[in-house]
Amino acid sequence: MNPIEPLNWYAVVLAVSAVTAWVLTFPTRRIATQLDYVAQPDDRKIHQRVTPQAGGVAMFVAFLVAMAVAASVPALGALFQGSSEPLGLVLGAAAIFVVGVIDDLRDMSAPAKMAGQVLAAMILYFLGVTWFQFKVPLAGFVVLSPDYTPLLTALWVIAITNAVNLIDGLDGLAAGVVAIASGALAVYGLHLQGLGNLTSDNMGPLIAVITCGICLGFLPHNFHPAKIFMGDAGSLLLGLLMAASTMLIGGRAAGAVGTGAPGGAAGSGETYFFFAPLFIPFFILGVPIFDMAFAFVRRTANRTGFSTPDKNHLHHRLLRLGHGHRRSVLILWAWTALLSGFVLFPLYVSSVNAFIPFGVLALGVVLFTLFHPGLRRRLPDEDESDEPADPAEPAGRSGAGRGTPAASAAPGDATPVAAVPHAGAHGKR
Repeated sequence: MNPIEPLNWYAVVLAVSAVTAWVLTFPTRRIATQLDYVAQPDDRKIHQRVTPQAGGVAMFVAFLVAMAVAASVPALGALFQGSSEPLGLVLGAAAIFVVGVIDDLRDMSAPAKMAGQVLAAMILYFLGVTWFQFKVPLAGFVVLSPDYTPLLTALWVIAITNAVNLIDGLDGLAAGVVAIASGALAVYGLHLQGLGNLTSDNMGPLIAVITCGICLGFLPHNFHPAKIFMGDAGSLLLGLLMAASTMLIGGRAAGAVGTGAPGGAAGSGETYFFFAPLFIPFFILGVPIFDMAFAFVRRTANRTGFSTPDKNHLHHRLLRLGHGHRRSVLILWAWTALLSGFVLFPLYVSSVNAFIPFGVLALGVVLFTLFHPGLRRRLPDEDESDEPADPAEPAGRSGAGRGTPAASAAPGDATPVAAVPHAGAHGKR
């Protein structure tokens, strides 16, 4: 088979998932409002108007449609024939989706929510969607024992789903970050397949492609000012899909990028990707993982529960630095794209490999400097507003006034630092 043919069909699946998510979100917005599947504004939330939060429903249906289309394509048939992984992925996604819907409607307790994540992870594991091995720097490959694989699978699913869930605090933030990260992961996985380091029947790249398409289709509805939120049903679904794709790609690669096969000659990307594929997810998902890890350390130091919301996430810090809603989102998208670039660039330009570790260190310093609390004090007349308030709407109800009191929702007014809420778009962060 011509190797270009499967790539063309991956592009078709990407388009199908994006268009389906975009189209289905229109009726989802109307139906969610009629069924009262909405996020109500209050003093803990950034948004100041009643907003549908059933975007996860459209995303889940788009995922099923894209999987059905991929299964019907002969060029991608090897991914589905004789494998329980597609069923495991669908059932696991369905389980986490149901957990998210219940949480959106009834606010599940943290233990109940984690139990649902473990259930989804076990569905993935028992139907084969898990990792087999990973490469430890300076120690070679470690083959995972069946005794530890279920635990590692559960921990990874919990970590990634919560990372995506926590970053979903501003309009378009989670969808954009996951779109960039999953797109980079898809390119990386397909490159591994082209080199022979990943088998052609590995579903990891397909999952990443579908995830990217879902996010791209949902973004026009979710970018500030959002017409609909993805809800926990959407953020947990995206987290599960990213967890599955990173396990299938990072936990089954045969060797370092550029070797062509196990034991092969060194090639492009070997210097940096000597650490791959173990660290790949930590780069492409660097923003949500860093935010989650910092939240864990911060809340542990403050002796509060991990599920206790606060106002010190990355996006809150950007708002306090004086960036508006849209600009804060675009900055975090840029960081995700930059981190993903560190993964992809050495695949095609080998001459700069020696400088990549130094670039990563410099990036960490810049990241810490920009997000250090209290580094920059906002001026009273500094303008944070991205959107002028709609004069047709009551004060405090416009999308521009998110995170601002009704009295300060007029065009040109800045949001006081104290007015930046601790909750995300759903009030659960």
